[in-house]
Amino acid sequence: MKNNKQIRVIDITLIGMFVALMSIGANITAWAPFLQIGGVPITLQTFFCFLAGALLGSRRGALAMVVYLFVGLIGVPVFAGFKGGLGAVLSPTFGFIISFIFTAYVTGKVIESKKQPTLITFILASIIGLFFNYMIGTNYMYLALSFFMDAQESVTYIGTWLVMLVYLPVDLLTIVAAAFFAPRVYTILHKSTMMTPSSNVQEDRLGS
Repeated sequence: MKNNKQIRVIDITLIGMFVALMSIGANITAWAPFLQIGGVPITLQTFFCFLAGALLGSRRGALAMVVYLFVGLIGVPVFAGFKGGLGAVLSPTFGFIISFIFTAYVTGKVIESKKQPTLITFILASIIGLFFNYMIGTNYMYLALSFFMDAQESVTYIGTWLVMLVYLPVDLLTIVAAAFFAPRVYTILHKSTMMTPSSNVQEDRLGS
């Protein structure tokens, strides 16, 4: 029973840490204003989202993103531009915040599918995760611009994707960098008792 309590405390700590990192990553240009493309700020949310899924696992990583989403929606200024509140739902970029939940989960699942994930596993997981990030985020952006902002005449589906493709090279570099960084930390975490797989935790609880 003691081990279960220890795991829960560690889970809360790591999830809270990634919520904080997502908030910092969303507003990195506050400290590094040069990180912009065409006047649009670049964030490190994708970087930290991938690390959450890769290091915490699919369930913990997705939960960290759910908590981040919830904290922002209740009004804490953790979203890009130090924004928060329910009004964020109407923002064209809100779909990317939703996508982080699925991105972290899928990333974690790909890595969990291997008993001893290699660098190639982490890179593959990052690319698959980015696919979900773009699919959910870009489609939401098109819907938001078309219906929430009443820009149906000036916005096209293909045009929305073309705009997002401008950011793709940067995002690819970001997640590949995270994929190279993650394996060493992953090994350290998973050699300790800190990151007992979720299935083992459930078995321990059933047996206690």
